[in-house]
Amino acid sequence: MGKQPVRMKAVVYSLSPFQQKVMPGLWKDFTGKIHHKVSENWLSAALLFTPLVATYAYVQNFQEKEKMEHRY
Repeated sequence: MGKQPVRMKAVVYSLSPFQQKVMPGLWKDFTGKIHHKVSENWLSAALLFTPLVATYAYVQNFQEKEKMEHRY
């Protein structure tokens, strides 16, 4: 005898229209969470952004000097 196909039932997940609280904890105390993350990691952020800002300022200054040098 050969193989007989087995009928499978699909499972469908959906949200109830009466209760759609998908991510309520994401927005609860949002400013407090952001303040907590910034106050914990301010040193790491400063160490990351200081070289980037300094490099950008240097490049802008160098380009401005080059433009003024070739002006006449």
